[in-house]
Parts: sequence; structure tokens; C-alpha cells
Amino acid sequence: MLVARAGKGPAGADGGPKRTPVAGATFCAGAQTLADIRAIRAQHGLSPRKALGQNFLLDHNLIRKLVDASGVGAGDVVLEVGPGTGTLTEELLSRGCRVIACELDHGLARMLRERLASPTSGRFTLIEGDCLEGKHALNEELTRTLREMTGESAGESVGAGGGGRGFRLVANLPYGAASPLMTTLLASWASCRSMHVTIQREVADRLLAKPGTDEYGTLGIIAQAAAEVSLVATLPPECFWPRPDVTSAMVSIVRRATPLTDDLPRLAACCQKVFGQRRKQIGSVLGRGFAFPAGIGASQRAEQLSVEQLIELSRVEGSA
Repeated sequence: MLVARAGKGPAGADGGPKRTPVAGATFCAGAQTLADIRAIRAQHGLSPRKALGQNFLLDHNLIRKLVDASGVGAGDVVLEVGPGTGTLTEELLSRGCRVIACELDHGLARMLRERLASPTSGRFTLIEGDCLEGKHALNEELTRTLREMTGESAGESVGAGGGGRGFRLVANLPYGAASPLMTTLLASWASCRSMHVTIQREVADRLLAKPGTDEYGTLGIIAQAAAEVSLVATLPPECFWPRPDVTSAMVSIVRRATPLTDDLPRLAACCQKVFGQRRKQIGSVLGRGFAFPAGIGASQRAEQLSVEQLIELSRVEGSA
């Protein structure tokens, strides 16, 4: 499901989003057809919410393609944001994954609890609410759950790649959450070992962008510094119901064993600064008195610099 973020979910006992661990028997997935999705929603009195941009991926071959590309299997911890009616969730559970799903739509969250209440062997945890707390951090309940299930924390271990079991993001991502969520996980969560996601094609283009192009910016630079990025598939609008107005893409983002920088948050902050005024010369953004690294001139624009040059720039800018 591709859904734009908006607002917060209902509060749990501690004031944060609702968290529901669900237990039961062995689970077997069954592909959800368009008729199935319509029936599930009708049964629960739900309809696609245009305000949230809800579009449901119909082709189960593509769902399997995404999960196959991720390589996840029995015992792996998987984060899914925007599970919708649960068709991708069911595929992940059928492969023995431990799924943490985060759903903003309260009606869909209620339906997921009922639908997956008995058949998941305690491998399904549902968090109802926004996956993000602002633009640069996961919500508190999701953060706690990930730390509990992986034994890792955010931020400090990014350069080392993390030392615990880690988790993977496998999701048909909400359009509005895709860029800030991926940037946050790449820059601050070394325990996120990989991301295999369906997103807008224009966001995929930004992830893969090269210097000198309009698509080149913070998201792609952080992704390329931290991971190997590749295109899995391009999805036309007719793969979804209701049909979106844009083309979508599946991408693979696999974290490097050794990232190009040991300070991804600093790189992210520097990129956000210089690309925030991308048409200006970087000397105007950083100040003419700034001591630029060798090979970088004050008259250049951010989009002209390679990932490696921006890493060097971030080291100097961060210590200035």
C-alpha cells in the first residue's frame, strides 16, 4: 500500500502509538486479489482514503519479487510501514519473518488485528500511528520495539555497521513518508541492514541520481554513501487499485559493510544545508571565508560535487 502520512495515531497507555503483539498458530499466506481487497474493506466498512493517497498493490508476483529481492527468511526482523490490508505482511509471515508493522489508518489497523490475530505465532507486532516523530526520528514506540527485537540502538554504531542481528525494511512505502523515513534509517540506524521498498519512481530516480542532474540531492547522496542502490522493477499505475497518478518503482538498498563515511548524520546535515539553496554557489551558502577542501571551489554548486567531495566538505563544515 502506498499512503501519504498525516497526523498521529491514537495513544497507548504511555501516550505513544498503540502497540499490539499478536500470537497464534502457524501462518500460510494467500494472495489477495482485487476482489479480496474490496471484500476485506467492505467487511470492515472501509474504503480507500484519497486524503491518505491509499493505493493497493494487486500483483502478487510483484510482491513476491520484492520479498525475494530482500532475501529475508525465517527469524529475520522486518519493519513494514503502511501494511494496508496485509497482503505483503502475509507473504513475510509465510516465510517465517518477525514483522513489526506500522499503520497510520485506524480502520486498517483494526482490521489487521482481527485478520492476523490468530495465525502468526507471536511473530507480528502492530504499531498504530505515524512511523516518524517529525522528519528526522522514528516514533518512540517504534524505536523501543526495534531496539527490543534487535538489541541495538540508533546513531552511535552507524559507522561500524552495527553489531547485533539488525532488521530489514520491506514495504510498499507511504509516498509522503518515503524520503524522510529512508534518510532517517540510513543516517541514524546502522541496524537497518537493507531496504527493499516500493516508492514513487521520482524518489527512486533521486536515490540513483548522479552529480549534475536535477534529481541529485541529500537522499541519493546519503543512500550512496551508506549503501549499494539498485532498481528492482518499474511499476505502472495499473498495478495498483485505485490507480495512482504516478509511476512507481521497487528499489534495493543494501548497507555497505564499510560506509564511505563514519559520520552519516554529519553528511546529511551538510547536504541539507547546501542543497537547501542548491542554485547558489556553495561559497555564498557557507561563507567566502570558509576553508574549502582541496579540489572544491567556492564558485561551485552543491549539485556539481561528487558524493566523495561532499563527504570531505561535511568533515570540514562540521568542524568549522
